[in-house]
Amino acid sequence: MSLHTHLSRRNLLAGAAGTLAFATADRIAAQGGKPNIVFILADDLGFADVSCYGQRDYTTPNIDRLALEGMRFIQAYSNSPDCSATRTALISGRYQYRLPVGLEEPIVPTTPKNIGLPPSHPTLPSVLKKAGYSTTLVGKWHLGFLPDFSPLKSGYDHFFGIYGCCADYFNHGPDASRSGDYAYQLHEEEVPVERHGYMTNLLGDRAVQTIERYARAKEPFLLSLHFTAPHWPFEGPDDEAESNRLRDIGSIRVRDNGTQATYVRMVQNLDANIGRVLQALDVHELAENTIVVFTSDNGGERFSKIWPFSGMKFELLEGGIRVPAIARWPGHIAAGSVSDQAMITMDWMPTLLAAGGTQPDSAYPSDGENLLPALAGAAPHPRKLCWRYKAGSQRAIRDGNWKYLRIAGNEFLFDLVHDPRERANLKDRRKDVFDRLKSDWEAWNSAMLPERSRPAVYTNAGDAMADHYGVVNPVPAAPPQSAAPR
Repeated sequence: MSLHTHLSRRNLLAGAAGTLAFATADRIAAQGGKPNIVFILADDLGFADVSCYGQRDYTTPNIDRLALEGMRFIQAYSNSPDCSATRTALISGRYQYRLPVGLEEPIVPTTPKNIGLPPSHPTLPSVLKKAGYSTTLVGKWHLGFLPDFSPLKSGYDHFFGIYGCCADYFNHGPDASRSGDYAYQLHEEEVPVERHGYMTNLLGDRAVQTIERYARAKEPFLLSLHFTAPHWPFEGPDDEAESNRLRDIGSIRVRDNGTQATYVRMVQNLDANIGRVLQALDVHELAENTIVVFTSDNGGERFSKIWPFSGMKFELLEGGIRVPAIARWPGHIAAGSVSDQAMITMDWMPTLLAAGGTQPDSAYPSDGENLLPALAGAAPHPRKLCWRYKAGSQRAIRDGNWKYLRIAGNEFLFDLVHDPRERANLKDRRKDVFDRLKSDWEAWNSAMLPERSRPAVYTNAGDAMADHYGVVNPVPAAPPQSAAPR
């Protein structure tokens, strides 16, 4: 009887694990010890739209896997309740209000063409590139249009995705405009291309291909995977017939489509494509030396679950700015850990730069905080974070457990730990805290670029959304019912 006959399954697995460990060690050494980075950004995903954050109507097993193998932040914020502004903060590591492009809420077809992310401004990809990283953006850019602005002009080596806010999930070729002003065409680098298929799957395909390409190289890489899902139009992977119907309706009606069931299919398809990315990292023996981050650019829209918060996208209530945020880095982040550390989108830049062995450009200091201590399990500490939205009609500052909020012409003071739904206004009971936070917000605001004038209050949510996307210009009237806590 040969020796091989006596090899147990345990021994075989141990041998395979040993081989994998050596292969991973060799790869890490070849990359100079620098970790790869895969940054996954969902679009308009609500705080509790994934099961590891409280969704019970369906499951998101691949996003849950990241949480089981990494750290889940339960006090994570977006820099804005809107997309372009948050993306400015993400890529620059600074309050978006320091740049003209960050004042756009968001960039729309009527935005002046000279507004965009300045190519001269250091960015997460450009600084990592100087540190020896290869960089790719797959998905949504939304920081300015060609010919002056582009991912390739701001630090990315490669780009596959859309330049604008959103895209019809099936019609994204040369005739994409038939789906309305906001249905942007796919681009390969800076060249328009046509690809057939469901947008989320196409972006997942390219992400997997990018990982396969980088697996053959020796240098570390940054893959920014910025999905358009689950942003409207609400179309699941089997809704191509609905997509064709919407093309004949126009841009305003496109945003009125969909059902709760459609939204579920969109989120589950997003999760499935994240699973494909994680599998590609496993297959190519990259997972052990790769930081994977998953988060959203702002709070959810009308089909989202935002419990236990109130509010939604477009509002500085917690539901508009509280987002899921998960980070996995084997050997550095404890599996299944949960952090109560308050954090915000712009923290990711200094954090990932530090992990890559570099730091922000000293001429453009980051407003964000390096989260590596928190990721390593350090005890949480108080943060002071500030927001403003729609030309001052909404203001907020969080300092420790306290939050000052101005919205719909009213001012509030909340204790977020004891009142996460923002219902008990303590501004009179704790006037000392209210006055201090309001003064602190004014001091912070004085250091930012001046706000741009826009209509502040709307008769209904439809008018607010229409103005938000540059469709109409309504006359200010009574506040929306969802805006003022009761």
